[in-house]
Amino acid sequence: MGTIFDKARRLINRLEVITSTYRLPKVKPDEANSSAPLTDFSGSLANKTVFISGGSRGIGFAIAKRCAEEGATVIIAAKTTEPHPKLPGTIYTAADEINRMGRGRAIPVVLDIRDETAIKQAVEQAVEQTTGIDVLINNASAIHLENTENTPSKRFDLLYSINVRGTYLLTQACLPYLRNSDNPHIVTLSPPINLSPKWFKNYGAYTTSKYAMSMLALTFSEEFNTYGIASNALWPKTSIATAAILNMSTGKLMKDHSRHPEIMADACYEIITRDAQHCSGNFFIDEEVLKHQGITDFSRYACKPGASLQRDLFLEG
Repeated sequence: MGTIFDKARRLINRLEVITSTYRLPKVKPDEANSSAPLTDFSGSLANKTVFISGGSRGIGFAIAKRCAEEGATVIIAAKTTEPHPKLPGTIYTAADEINRMGRGRAIPVVLDIRDETAIKQAVEQAVEQTTGIDVLINNASAIHLENTENTPSKRFDLLYSINVRGTYLLTQACLPYLRNSDNPHIVTLSPPINLSPKWFKNYGAYTTSKYAMSMLALTFSEEFNTYGIASNALWPKTSIATAAILNMSTGKLMKDHSRHPEIMADACYEIITRDAQHCSGNFFIDEEVLKHQGITDFSRYACKPGASLQRDLFLEG
């Protein structure tokens, strides 16, 4: 009977996650802009090297393509070397697609971000094939929307080894090379820290791991200011239709109310092309970054133009 009750409680938790998510106020076109205005454009990404963790699919891949379009060399760093049964793309197919664009260059590098030795080797391999590292995108992240009772230690450790420890160690490994760049940037894909209790009720382990990433982004901003290295966090205003999200229990329901990853890529590009010494320590929201650039029509990013947009986690309406 205990097993039956355990399954029932887990189902109840999942239903609470679904209902609480759908109860979030839908995004409206006239909402206030809380992101700081960007400073003046500093320069293109031509001949720059952008290292992207988890760059083989989803938001990371969209950022890689956007940077390559501007002439950057992008390091596609992820552990997917063989096709996944549910998730499309490997580091090799991602790099091939970018290289076929004829702009910029993509280099696939195997990286298990849970392994400190693998992190150091991936960074060294990237540097050997380029002139250094100018931009680091801390994109790799695990998601698990369950409460404490339904989060075993193995899953908890996965969240923290990828989201927190991986972000910290990869940044640490890239630091010597970022210090040598003339406009070094770190962008961590994590949310503004919102301490409203509702964000801790149903998936506290995930919430605290993402907030820890945000605190690291601020740590890097303050600590690396001496070196002229910018560090900012970036988070989507709406749910983003990545394969990882669509494969979740609520994913297919959310697709029509989500945006494509390209909106995050465009916002990230705007951030990393600013003067690093004057654009740091911010918690940016993708739509708000682009609004500051004069963009008012976001329909091209919508999975279903005209449909209401699902607000992303950790953001108030």
